[in-house]
Amino acid sequence: MTVLHTDLDNTIIYSYKRDIGPSKLNVELYQGREISFITNKTYNLLKKIDDKLLLVPTTTRTIEQYNRISLGIGPRKYALVCNGGILLVDGKSDEDWYNESKELIKCSLDQLNIAIEYLEKDERRNFELRFIEDLFIFTKCSEPENVVEDLKEVLDETKVDVFNNGIKVYVVPKNLSKGNAILRFKQYIQSDKTIAAGDSEFDISMLKEADISYAPHGFKKDYNIDFDVTESNADSIFSEDFLGKILINCD
Repeated sequence: MTVLHTDLDNTIIYSYKRDIGPSKLNVELYQGREISFITNKTYNLLKKIDDKLLLVPTTTRTIEQYNRISLGIGPRKYALVCNGGILLVDGKSDEDWYNESKELIKCSLDQLNIAIEYLEKDERRNFELRFIEDLFIFTKCSEPENVVEDLKEVLDETKVDVFNNGIKVYVVPKNLSKGNAILRFKQYIQSDKTIAAGDSEFDISMLKEADISYAPHGFKKDYNIDFDVTESNADSIFSEDFLGKILINCD
């Protein structure tokens, strides 16, 4: 069995703020607004690939955020959400998987508590402080890059990773990486081969652990990647590019 672990945002789906052309389908509604889309070509490629591979969405989104998405190819048997901390099986959280995730992050709890105390007092924070499923920390800040750098000064980076994605700031236990999640899933499902696709710093560990990896054009330079990753063409939409390449290799 071959498993395709794919990130969602900016890998398969795109915000309404991103121009992906007029040929697109809405895949996410939020408070009555259409906020995420896929291209028609991506949709058709997904339908073809779904017959050949086990497609497992692998995202930092929460369960609620993930459940807002409908790719149009039917519900997924498996999905990894909360950065791999939760495994959904037929839409329901696997209790054993979640309990194992809680055990894995115990060594990072002291650093998460320090981060919470720090961010509670930080005047640059302009959003509530969330401890997502008791797994990792999320908030929003002005000057997010500076907040990340300051957090790195007070936290033990052998125990936690600190990221920002735009104004969003995350503090994530080292053991709660997407890379660790796909290794766990490989044992869980007894898969033979793992393919991964992603576009952000959250995805680096996943791309590194997969047998075959795909990333957008410029990814290796942006993140100083020293392992093998196939980048998309500069003038292509990433989802269309990597799904097309996977389908060719399947055939």
